Amino acid sequence: MLVLCFDRKAWQRDPERYWRLAPEEVQGFLVPAIAEYYRGKPEVERDEGMRSCGLVAQNLMLMAQQMGYDSCPMDGFDFQQVGELIGLPDDHEIAFMLAIGRGIKQPWPRPGQLELSEVLVENRFS
Repeated sequence: MLVLCFDRKAWQRDPERYWRLAPEEVQGFLVPAIAEYYRGKPEVERDEGMRSCGLVAQNLMLMAQQMGYDSCPMDGFDFQQVGELIGLPDDHEIAFMLAIGRGIKQPWPRPGQLELSEVLVENRFS
């Protein structure tokens, strides 16, 4: 069981580390832009954390599948209680949990999947 968390203030903690291998002119442009992008925007901090955790989880799920394991993203648990259990710092949030292991039975059918036309917008909303 993995608890996927993110640090809402990671952008403030040595932001140069994200671009340390980039050319100097790129560093000079992007490092100051980090603060401009996040400062005073808690919704952007949270959105980026959730997006990053989603990307990490998808890759973990694909790796698990390649190794013969099953996985399942989970929410619906008591986020606060899990945070207390793991000692989650105040400036961090839990995105969701990811269970990885060997299934003990076939998954339930997934009826009610929406048609592609209901979830895909081509070019623009009408």
